[in-house]
Amino acid sequence: MNHLGTLTLKTDRLTLRPFSLEDAPAMYKNWANDPKVTRFLTWQPHENAEATRNLLAGWISQYGQPNTYNWCIVPEDMQEPVGNISVVRMMDDTESAEIGYCLGPAYWNRGIMSEAFAAVIEFLFDRVGVNRICARHSVSNPASGMVMQKCGLQKEGLCRQSFRSSDGQLHDMALYALLREDFIRDSNESAAV
Repeated sequence: MNHLGTLTLKTDRLTLRPFSLEDAPAMYKNWANDPKVTRFLTWQPHENAEATRNLLAGWISQYGQPNTYNWCIVPEDMQEPVGNISVVRMMDDTESAEIGYCLGPAYWNRGIMSEAFAAVIEFLFDRVGVNRICARHSVSNPASGMVMQKCGLQKEGLCRQSFRSSDGQLHDMALYALLREDFIRDSNESAAV
């Protein structure tokens, strides 16, 4: 694989870029403080923007590692972050990347996460050279699974009671994945139409 780190990616409506400490107030306001966002995640809502700033300081310190991929999602019409998408686990031995994402509730159902995820998929397959991209979601959060399906990932199975959310509950997790060969085939079919 050709690790490149968190390069800035652009789509029609979004910029995906590395975080900066200046993003802390918007991240806190737009998603990090909201229990609706963290309901199916491992972390509790942040109590204040300083907690968000401390988290960002840790993330930013990892940007020097070329296998770190953690993007801030910024809609072009807003110019402030509304969510993030990252490689939460990179497995070089199998050329696989697991993706995680979250988005502020005010921006749900606008196609933002699907657009961001599609850009990350293309980047990881075309430029980094991964062979497999996977993602998981709690079956209690089907909207996350819809994002995965829109981006071409196929459901591979169910991992029963395999995830403990921030509220301590155990959740069944649906696993989705996309292989490079499927991505190339689907891209070629779309181009031919």
